[in-house]
Amino acid sequence: MVFPNKIKSLVTCLLLCLTVANAQNRPFQPGEKLTYNAFYNLGMIWLHAGEVQFSVDQKPFGGKTAYFFEAVGKTIPKYDWMYKVRDYYKSYVDIDTFNSLWAERNTLEGSNKVYENYTFKPRDKHIYYTIKNSKTKLLKDTLQVSTNSVFDVLTLIYQCRNLNFERYKVNEKFPLRIILDGKVYPIFLRYLGKEVIKNKDEKKYRCIRFSALLVEGSIFKGGEDMNIWVTDDDNRVPILVEAKILIGSVKAYLRTMEGLKNEVKALVR
Repeated sequence: MVFPNKIKSLVTCLLLCLTVANAQNRPFQPGEKLTYNAFYNLGMIWLHAGEVQFSVDQKPFGGKTAYFFEAVGKTIPKYDWMYKVRDYYKSYVDIDTFNSLWAERNTLEGSNKVYENYTFKPRDKHIYYTIKNSKTKLLKDTLQVSTNSVFDVLTLIYQCRNLNFERYKVNEKFPLRIILDGKVYPIFLRYLGKEVIKNKDEKKYRCIRFSALLVEGSIFKGGEDMNIWVTDDDNRVPILVEAKILIGSVKAYLRTMEGLKNEVKALVR
């Protein structure tokens, strides 16, 4: 049974982007919580198989206050007997520069456990990491990178919401770099314009649409097979994510949003 693997993919790739706004204009704030229902396409049936929650806070890190991002993905209990998923991601991010400072992934998917820990040193352009999973021994190593713009996946989720799409033309691409499984990958985001979409709760939102280039692996075929819709207002809340996986498709619909920084103006009344 492969459908629960989508939950990791949603946490990993729900949103990706590059451009950073200044701290005062960022579209989120401490206290924000976004929850999504995850659906897997099984033949002609869309199965509500799991949920993902993202939250924002501020906590001390390295002698100063930093953003603290957290994401939790899990299967619905009635599907645990088939393939139990409990995925946890945490990241500390510099408030001023939005550089990744520290990130951790701790996941259980079926019988496969994965632990990854990254410490970013932007000034030295080094990333120190520890990786351990059910199939490999503990690995500790250091990556030297050519730029500070290498981010953990959870930080990139929030980076995306800082992007000012008004600057770009339809089909314009934005290159970026992401660290996954101890490796840095060049990927890109493509702006696809604006649309009105209907959420699972029947509410309609004016949205900005873009696609992301996926990294080929155990879940994705690789290619530009993920589409994301975020609200066309000052919150840039992801409403819907669609992606093709090796077997079938996956969708994530926004279920609840709490603690938003700005009024939701993208809702079509």
